Amino acid sequence: MLYTGADWDYDTIKRCHDAIQEIALGELGLDVYPNQIEVITSEQMLDAYASIGMPLLYRHWSFGKHFARDEAMYRRGMRGLAYEIVINSSPCISYIMEENSITMQALVIAHAAFGHNHFFKNNYLFQQWTDAEGILGYLDFAKAYIARCEERYGQQLVERTLDAAHALMNQGIHRYPRRRLDLQSEARREQERQEMQRQLYNDLWRTVPTKKGQKAPSDEERRRALLDLPEENILYFLEKKAPRLANWQREVLRIVRHVAQYFSPQRQTKVMNEGCATYTHYRIMTRLHETGRISDGAYMEFLHSHTAVVFQPAFDDPRYSGINPYALGFAMMQDIERIATNPTEEDRAWFPGYAGSGDAMAALRDAWANYRDESFILQYLSPHLMRKMRMFHLHDNSDENVYRVAAIHDERGYRRVRQQLAAQYDFSSLDPDIQITDVDLAGDRRLILEHKVQNGVLLAEEDAKSVLQHVANLWGYDVLLFENDDAGNTLRKLTVPARTILLAE
Repeated sequence: MLYTGADWDYDTIKRCHDAIQEIALGELGLDVYPNQIEVITSEQMLDAYASIGMPLLYRHWSFGKHFARDEAMYRRGMRGLAYEIVINSSPCISYIMEENSITMQALVIAHAAFGHNHFFKNNYLFQQWTDAEGILGYLDFAKAYIARCEERYGQQLVERTLDAAHALMNQGIHRYPRRRLDLQSEARREQERQEMQRQLYNDLWRTVPTKKGQKAPSDEERRRALLDLPEENILYFLEKKAPRLANWQREVLRIVRHVAQYFSPQRQTKVMNEGCATYTHYRIMTRLHETGRISDGAYMEFLHSHTAVVFQPAFDDPRYSGINPYALGFAMMQDIERIATNPTEEDRAWFPGYAGSGDAMAALRDAWANYRDESFILQYLSPHLMRKMRMFHLHDNSDENVYRVAAIHDERGYRRVRQQLAAQYDFSSLDPDIQITDVDLAGDRRLILEHKVQNGVLLAEEDAKSVLQHVANLWGYDVLLFENDDAGNTLRKLTVPARTILLAE
């Protein structure tokens, strides 16, 4: 027996960690970063909430606002706290609250220190876009750098630059591979970047002769080529091309852009990441009970928490607010295990690649490594699970005064439900497609953006103008946004003038 009762000390946590590690690595075949487990208070957990879960981060007024809000709601009993926070780094840092019972500490270690940890290390999106070895050192550099900027240039100007950068975080990520992010060298390269002259448009290129028979590019084509347009990463473009920003402001944009890129894979793998961690803690805690290392009472305490986490209200339940990612992720992981070990003929027809393979963990590890939420649902959601969770597709057409059930449990309906559910996790359709398309260099240097409207959904006008104001402040000149449909027709045009509040002395 690993422990009795609810109390714990550090020796008990060490015994639980070692037993969990034995099952995770030996029986489940997980591959994890080294673990670092930190015991924190509820107030420290609230502080971690405020700074988006990062152990080191620069100061900003919004973090204090979030802390005050969350603390007030927690003290009034209007919300609870997460049992854990886990950091995608090497070593992988898992925060556990000192108020937890020892059963909850064991659950959190299994969930975060091994489930999330394995997913962070092995999923292709995290390997492609994050640098687990370098993130902590980079955050330390970023915190110190912005503190020095506040001392040198004033807190107000730095905060306004950060406000503008934060407003554009979702439009500040690369969506297609360029090169693997290497954060360890960023602090060193920042000094080198300060010595470089920013590239400016030079009208002399217009006089360079073309080859015989070659059509000379138009002024618009030449300008767009020199500026690498169109560009969907707005923060990246402003960092490189904004003509009136100081070098330290460019570095601030770069810091915010790297933080946004770090969190981008987590937005795209919520169902898979939580499903992996929940399935892992369920298997480990169940195995500890089967082998007599935790008592029946401890296992019942675990099941009480586990079932609350994976509870999915029905569509007509007043508590329904969408599909619970923990519930969907855990159910899909269990379904993959069932298909691999005990498939039906329907399963064999839908999943010939792994149905009946007998190795559930191999199928799960392959899924965890090679998919994101959208593609995972398209590939692995089974008719059996759709029936079990009573899924159907409800179509809401703004031109009709009634809802229409567009897909039920038949062959065509299964595929449509799966496609429509997967689309809800496709960030290429959820996030607005906004690109910088041109700059009026010959006139008033106005920055021109295009929003490619999908399904007739325009941006909320007031919010769009607020964000465009931040773009104009960083660019230093007016900003013009066209909202165009698929045929290129302009549905709406928004113009925002620049202010000079971000210009350094």
